[in-house]
Amino acid sequence: MSSLITADEISHETEIVWLENIDTLDYVRQSLDRLPTRKGKPAYHRDGRMVGYAILGPTAKPSRASGTFRRRVFWLLPHDRDSEPDGLYAKSAPAEAIDPRTLEPRVKGYKTERSEGGPPSKAMQELGITLPL
Repeated sequence: MSSLITADEISHETEIVWLENIDTLDYVRQSLDRLPTRKGKPAYHRDGRMVGYAILGPTAKPSRASGTFRRRVFWLLPHDRDSEPDGLYAKSAPAEAIDPRTLEPRVKGYKTERSEGGPPSKAMQELGITLPL
């Protein structure tokens, strides 16, 4: 879950690579995956599709036990809101979901009204205010 990702686990990130235009996505799921390299597009073994991934800098150390690196991968499942706007997540979001506009290298991101399925109130829209959840 994204809430379980800690700052030290993503402290070696240098870049986030997006495979899709995130402007059209209300949320993406994020996870820390064990991967064999610091950079490059990782293999993807889930249902759905990968929409982005993090690249680690040269100071990132592999696990002593496995030799792998923990890198963030951003993904969506076939039943997520972008594919099924009136489906299961029409007015909510999965636990590991975050608004992709809140993501940067070394920043885990957060949920917003948009990612949770509700538009900001009219007053907030008029004032240009968005609140993290």
